[in-house]
Amino acid sequence: MTPVAEKNVVYPLLVMTAITGLIDAVSFLSLGRVFTANMTGNVVMLAFATARVPGLSIVRSLTALLSFLVGAIFGGRIMARADAGSTIRLATQAFLLEGIFLFAASLCAIGYRRELLEHSFQPFALIALTALAMGTRNAAVRKLAIPDLTTTVLTLTITGIAADSSLAKGNNPRLLRRISSVLAIFFGAAFGAVIIHYSISAALALAAAISVVCNAVLFRSMRASDQPNARLLPRSVPGKLSE
Repeated sequence: MTPVAEKNVVYPLLVMTAITGLIDAVSFLSLGRVFTANMTGNVVMLAFATARVPGLSIVRSLTALLSFLVGAIFGGRIMARADAGSTIRLATQAFLLEGIFLFAASLCAIGYRRELLEHSFQPFALIALTALAMGTRNAAVRKLAIPDLTTTVLTLTITGIAADSSLAKGNNPRLLRRISSVLAIFFGAAFGAVIIHYSISAALALAAAISVVCNAVLFRSMRASDQPNARLLPRSVPGKLSE
């Protein structure tokens, strides 16, 4: 990926990183202490549930994990055809599927309240749909391979901030991007924690809308970067065969 193409991808992915925080706020605070975007946290929650820690559920955590895996399969199949010239284009298809899953989740969340957690199938549908969305996105982001921008995992990013800092005799590579990733999830989660007090459906609809907007920006930047390349292609001369 060229430096220009990578720069065009960074900003939409940073905003999508904030969506991760919002989705995990919904899942952890409203769907029974599960993570549907951060699978490291979800596996830990599954382990706690297996150890019979009160308030946790093996079934809910497994639903999130298995749905995330299925979403990653969807994203992986989309990205399997990717080469140097089509990676971003195929990623936009995966991100569109993410937006569809999130929009379906927002519709499913209409009328849902946290008091229904133990007495309704609704939370399982919401866990499955949001985990499908995040799995699909992660497969695409993994293929894009933008350094320090996984959109869901911060452990290595935070490690890099310290390990590559001046205090550790490093040169602070991509420091702004790393800090921006951390802040994006932080503010996304904080905003999600606030908005779910008013409407879980609205929180998920907002996540879907932001995802679609980011995808549109990414698609438009891809088309704009393709136009100069198209102008550089040799043009055929009428009446002459191309060699």
